Amino acid sequence: MTRGADGGRVWAVPIRIGSLAGFCSGVRSAVGVAMEAAKRQPCASLGPLIHNPQVLEMLRREGVTVADNPDRIASGTVVIRSHGVSREMIERCERRGLEIADATCVCVKRLHELVASSKVPVCIVGQADHPEVKGTAGWCAGDVYIVDSVESVAGVPRLEEALAVAQTTIPPPLFQAVTEALRARVGKLVVRNTVCLATTRRQEEASGLAAWADAMIVVGGFDSQNTRKLYETCKALCPRTWQVESAGDIPEGLNPARENIGITAGASTPDWVLKEVVNRMNDIEQNAPVTQQAPVETQETESASFLKDMEATLVPIRPGQTITGTVVQVTEDEVCVNIGYKSDGLVKRNDLVSKDVHVGDEIDVEVVKVNDGEGNVLLSQRNVVSRKNWDALMARFDEGGYVEGVGREAVKGGLIANVLGVRAFIPASQLSQRYVEKIEDFVGKPMKLKIIEVDKTKKRIVCSRKQVIAEEATSKKKEAWAKLAEGEIITGTVRRLTDFGAFVDVGGVDGLVHVTDLSWGHIKHPGDVVQPNQEIRVKILSLDQERDRIQLGYKQTQPRPWEIAEEKYLPGSIVEGKVVRITTFGAFVELEPGLDGLVHISQCALSRIAKVEDAVQVGQSVRVKVLGVDTVAKRISLSIRAVLEDEAFMYSDEIPGEAFENDGLGMDGLGEAEGVAGS
Repeated sequence: MTRGADGGRVWAVPIRIGSLAGFCSGVRSAVGVAMEAAKRQPCASLGPLIHNPQVLEMLRREGVTVADNPDRIASGTVVIRSHGVSREMIERCERRGLEIADATCVCVKRLHELVASSKVPVCIVGQADHPEVKGTAGWCAGDVYIVDSVESVAGVPRLEEALAVAQTTIPPPLFQAVTEALRARVGKLVVRNTVCLATTRRQEEASGLAAWADAMIVVGGFDSQNTRKLYETCKALCPRTWQVESAGDIPEGLNPARENIGITAGASTPDWVLKEVVNRMNDIEQNAPVTQQAPVETQETESASFLKDMEATLVPIRPGQTITGTVVQVTEDEVCVNIGYKSDGLVKRNDLVSKDVHVGDEIDVEVVKVNDGEGNVLLSQRNVVSRKNWDALMARFDEGGYVEGVGREAVKGGLIANVLGVRAFIPASQLSQRYVEKIEDFVGKPMKLKIIEVDKTKKRIVCSRKQVIAEEATSKKKEAWAKLAEGEIITGTVRRLTDFGAFVDVGGVDGLVHVTDLSWGHIKHPGDVVQPNQEIRVKILSLDQERDRIQLGYKQTQPRPWEIAEEKYLPGSIVEGKVVRITTFGAFVELEPGLDGLVHISQCALSRIAKVEDAVQVGQSVRVKVLGVDTVAKRISLSIRAVLEDEAFMYSDEIPGEAFENDGLGMDGLGEAEGVAGS
C-alpha cells in the first residue's frame, strides 16, 4: 500500500507478466544452433537469425555474422534461421560447399513439406515480405498466391481447387477470415491450419492481459512482425498499449501503483531484455530514481547471463538416453518436445503411447537419433514405455508372478500373445491342462500367464497358461482344505456319477459320497438319488489331505427312517409300497428306502393261500394297512387283507340291493359276496 499526494490510501496493483512471453522453442533452438556452430568454424546466418537487435549484437560478439545470400559467405557454416529459406537457397549453399546448420522451426519445416507435396495451387495467408513466407513460397512446386487480408483475396484468380496454408505467426482469426473469403473463389479449397500453437496461445494470453490492463507493454524488436501482431492484438483491446525494444523505450506517465499494467513479449525477445523492462516498471512503482537507459555494464552482464543460460542448454545427449521433456507443439503427425537441448526433439505419432498429449505436458522420451540429417533430434516415447514394461516383466519373472496377456496369432506349435507390448510365445502344450484342438479360439482372448523362458537379446518371452491354471487350482485346494473339518455339514455340487458313488465339489476340491452313503436304503446306482450339477447338503465323514481324499455322506444329513417311522406310519393308516422280498411266512414291503414292513402270509389275501406267491410277486406295488410299529425291534406289521376287506365293505355298503337285481344278481349272489367278505 502507498499514500497519494493528498495523504489518502492508494492500494498498489500488481504488474502482470505473460507466462508465455519471450523466446519460443524455435527461436531458442536457433540461437543454440548458431552459438554451437560458431565454436567450430566461421559462421554466418542467412539473414538476421531473429528480429531482435540485442540478441543479434550478442551473437555478433560470439562470431555469428549475417549474410543476405550464400555468395557473400566464403566458407564455414551457414545457419538457416528459424524462419527457414527456399529450396533454391539450400541448393546454392550446397553448391558452394558450405556446411549447413539448419535451425528452421519444426512448424515451418512442416509447412514446407506440406506445400512441396501439393499438386494444386497454394494460397499462403501471410505477409509477402516476411522471410518465412518468402521461404515457403520457394518450396511450392506450382502456382502460389500470397494474401495478407480479406481484401487481397480479390487478387486471387478463380481456381478449381487449391491448398490454403498460414504463415505460422499470423493471428488465427485472420487466417480463418481469409480462408472463408477464399472459398468464394476456389471450387475445392483444402485448408491446413499451420499457425503455430505457441503463437496462438501467446496471442490468447496477450488478449486476456490486454482486456484486464489499463496499460500494456509489448516487448520486442521493431522489425519483428511477430511482435508487431502481438502489439496490434493488445492495442485493439487496450488503447494505452506501447511496443518497446528495451527498458529505455518505456513511456513516461505510467503508474503501476494506481493502474493495472500488463507486460508481454514477442517470440524473439530474450529473457534478459524482458527482465530489464520488468525491473524498470518495478522501480517506477517504488518511486526509485532510475535512468531511462540501463548502464552498458548492466546490459553486458544480462547478456553474459543469458549466454551462460544458453550454454547450459547445450548439454550432450546420446542415443538411448531417457529424458523428461515438455511438449511445446502438437500436430497431426508428430509432437515437438523441449528436452533442454540446443534444439527441440520430435516424436512421431506412432511412437507415442499416449495419443492424448497437450502443450505443457511432461513426458519421458528416449533419444533415437541426435541428428536425423536435417538437424532434428528424433525421440520415442514408446521405447521408454517398452523398456519399463520389459523391466516390469523381468521383475515378475524373477519373483515367479503372473502377467496379463492377449492372444494375437495362432502359429505352428502354439500361440503368439501380447504381454505389455512384448511378444510372447505360448506352446500349445502350455495353453491348457487338456489337449487344445483349436488354438485359434484363444486369439483375442485375455489370459493370465506365467513367464517360463526369457530371450533377453530378442526381448521375447515364453509363457504358460497351463502352469497358472495348475498353480491356482493348487492354491484353491489349499484354501478349501483349510476350511474343511470332519463332522461339518456343508453344501456342495454334484460333478459326476460313477457306479460306486458321486463326486461332489465342496469349494474347489472334490469329495466322494459312496453309494452306501447316499441312501439309508439299498440303491442300484447313485443316479437313483442325485443328478449332476445338483446342489446337495453333505456331511464330512473323513479327511485325508496326504492322499487327497475326502469322504462325504449324503444320507447322514437326513433322519434315519426308523427314527420317525412311529410318527409317519400310524396304525390304521393305508400306504403304498413295493414288494422287495418273499419268504415262506410272508412278504416284505418297502415303504421308503431303508424302511421295510412285513405282510404275514395270513394277511396277504382275503382267503387262505398255500404260499405267498399265490397272492403277490416281487416288484409288485401294493396297498397295505399299518397294523403296528415297533421302533425298538424295528418291525412294522402290514396287511393287504385289511385293505381288501375295507374296500369290499365299502363297496357293498355304498351300492343298494336294487342294483344287484338290475345287474342280474339275486339273493344267492349277495350271500356269496357276504360269505367271501367274512371268510
